[in-house]
Amino acid sequence: MRLLVIEDEAKVARALKEGLESERYAVVVAKTGEDGFFHASAEVFDLIVLDLMLPGRDGIEVLTTLRRHGTQTPVLILTAKDAVEDRVLGLDSGA
Repeated sequence: MRLLVIEDEAKVARALKEGLESERYAVVVAKTGEDGFFHASAEVFDLIVLDLMLPGRDGIEVLTTLRRHGTQTPVLILTAKDAVEDRVLGLDSGA
């Protein structure tokens, strides 16, 4: 399986990449919303792990734009935000 991790925190991105690769997933890491959107639009992934607080395009903007363009790839949101409103917004946006 090919996974796209869109995460700007280097330590978190590295830990996710190493952990997922140890489970035999192929992992591509993008550090900005714009870079993540580019990868998600240009390549085929089985899953996207998406941070919400990103430089450039934030995670919600990336997700809503991908969905608007017809991308059906499942998306898991990874965030420090814990308010119910944030969860609802992520689910309403297509996660």
